[in-house]
Order: sequence, then structure tokens, then C-alpha cells
Amino acid sequence: MQAWDAVPVPKLPPSAHRVRLYNPRTRDLVAVGPQTGEARLYACGITPYDATHLGHAFTYVTIDLLVRAWRDAGLGVRYAQNITDVDDPLLERATATARDWAELAAEQIELYRADMAALRVLPPSHFVGVVEAMDMIADTATALRDGGDAYAIPDPEYPDWYFRVDEAGLLERTGLPRDQALALFAERGGDPGRAGKHHQLDALLWRRARPDEPAWDSALGRGRPGWHIECAAIALATLGADFDVQAGGSDLAFPHHPMSALQAEMVSHQPCDHAALHTAMVAYDGQKMSKSLGNLVFVHRLLADGADPMAVRLMLLAQHYRSDWEYTPELLRVATRRLARWRAAVHRPAGPDAEPLLAAVRAALSSDLDAPTALGEIDLWAASKGATSTAAPAAVRDAVDALLGVRL
Repeated sequence: MQAWDAVPVPKLPPSAHRVRLYNPRTRDLVAVGPQTGEARLYACGITPYDATHLGHAFTYVTIDLLVRAWRDAGLGVRYAQNITDVDDPLLERATATARDWAELAAEQIELYRADMAALRVLPPSHFVGVVEAMDMIADTATALRDGGDAYAIPDPEYPDWYFRVDEAGLLERTGLPRDQALALFAERGGDPGRAGKHHQLDALLWRRARPDEPAWDSALGRGRPGWHIECAAIALATLGADFDVQAGGSDLAFPHHPMSALQAEMVSHQPCDHAALHTAMVAYDGQKMSKSLGNLVFVHRLLADGADPMAVRLMLLAQHYRSDWEYTPELLRVATRRLARWRAAVHRPAGPDAEPLLAAVRAALSSDLDAPTALGEIDLWAASKGATSTAAPAAVRDAVDALLGVRL
């Protein structure tokens, strides 16, 4: 699947900063990615039936910050992102709107591409749809069966295949108590009460074909994959087992990410203990923005109403990625005014020395992608009346572009 076009990234003076992210298990910051060479990142992509709302945009702009920080540190970056272009919510939306599910998915994927390009998000190295990777995913699921890590439930009508979970290993990986894990599993697509399962936390691996649903042939019978094996298979194929960071919204922290990692471990026989980048939830009108509630704010609608895409990006960057926040039109107005101040500042004939600012912005971003602090440093530079360097405005413009992805 084709991603979107990359934007040029200005080259900055060499950086010695190494990115550190928050580790929820140790509750401190840990370095992510190698010191030299290539960093590898997997991001869970959208299910294309409502794209792109601000929750999506917040996640992928945050991931873009990590990619840019790694590149600024001199690393190559191999970044894979999937698209879940066949799934229950997509099929349900297609039925409800009398649309062909594949056409609906293609339409929403194209909208997502356009929004990512407008926000100047650097494209992934591998942009992989589930449908195009179906044979590979089916083979990966079959490998779990062949290794004794999957079983079919004794349902005479739909003998679906399930991944056999090691509860102790799963809970140790997540740090969740069992009751909380079961509640989250049920809330986020799991089926702990299904008859015939060996364990409540066992996860759907291969869903046998139902009437009027798309299905594919496999050694597990005609059907389609469960969610977790899709990401496990695509990540293994594009990055290998030991990639550096697994990224997505905080609602993926359980069960999706640890389930995918466990399945990849069982297939590859290698540890898959990745660092995590989980973005917080975005609210609107007092409730978490969600498709089920219908309280979504879409990027393309903001742009159609006249918002500058760089103001939208600045609004997202003004929120720390681990803190829940609520969208209001005033946040966008504040970002629009900030963008105007920055643009005026970098078009001055001279300004304060850019070197201390570059160091401060790099330090903020290397410390758990602290974009709000970085924005504050640029605010101070833009407001300064000093004019000691004629090269400074262009240098700041390039730094803001390269590190924050904001075109001034």
C-alpha cells in the first residue's frame, strides 16, 4: 500500500541528544533506539471508517516527533504502520450506510493520507494494509497452531481459533491485576465469556467465515484474522522481532500491544519486549472522543473551515503526549496566534542567537518528547527584542521545521 509523499527535512548541526521515553513499569525515563545505526518503530494504524479525527492526529504527530528526534540524533529510521482495512467496525459501518466495505476503506485511507500530508507527518517506510498482507498473516496464525499455541473452540457452527495465553506472562508484562486485565479485555474487543475457550484472556486468532462477510482461505479454514495477529505478523515481516518502540493510543496498552508481542514471540522464538509510546486520550464536549459516541472532530473539516494545518499541528504539539486533554476551538485560536508570532519572528532581518534555542528544544524533545516545553522556548525567542544575529531567523525556521514539523 502506498503511503503519502515525504516533505523535505532541513539539515541541522549535529546533535548529541538521545531520546528517552517514559517506562510505565519502572516509572522513569529510558533511552530508546540504538546509539548508532537504525531505529525501528511499529505504529498501529487506523481502521478506516472514520478518518482522521484529532485523536488519530495526536497519535501520529507524536510518533512523528519521535521519528524526527531519532533522525536528528543521526539515526536511520525504519518505521512500519499497518492499516486495519477489514474489521468488524468497518463492516458494520458499510452495512449501516449501504456502502461496499472495500470502497469505504479506500475512501477513508485516501482521506487519512491527505490529512497526514497536510500535517507534515513523515510517512512510514512500510505502510501495510491487512488485506494485502492476508496470506502472510494467515501463515503466521498457522505457525502458532503448529507450535501448539492455538486451538479451535468446539463450536459446531463457528470453530474459531484462539491464541493460548500464558496468563502469568501476560500480566507480568503489563503489571495489571487480573480483575483489571479482564475488564479491559472485555471493554476493548475481547470475549472473556465465550464458551469453549480454555482461558478467559485467550485472544481470537482466526475467525471462521460468517455469512455475508469477507473471508480468505487458510490452513485454519476460510475466514479472517483476529486483530492482534495482524500487527504481530506485519511487524515481524517488516521490522523483525526485536524492534525498538511499539506505538499507538493508550487504549492499545492492553490488550492489543502485549498480545501482539506475545504472539510474535511464540512465532519467532525471540523476545519482543519493546519500549512503548502510548498517547493519551482526546476529549470533546466533556467526553473522550470516540466513534461510538460520535463526538469526533475531524482534521479535514478543520482545514475545510479555514484552519492552517500548521496551527492544527501546533495545537497538538502544545499537549504532552501522556496527558489527556480536551479539544476546544479556543485551543486552535491560541495555536493560530502562536503560529503568526513565530512566522513574524523568523522573517525579521535579525534575531537572538539560535544556538541556545536549538539546544533547549533538543533537550526538551529528548526528555520524553516534551513538545510543550519546546514550544515555550520558541515563544521566548520569538518575543525577544534582541537582534544579535542575521543568521538566527533562518536557523530557527529550519529547527522548527526539522524538529517539530512546523513550516513557518
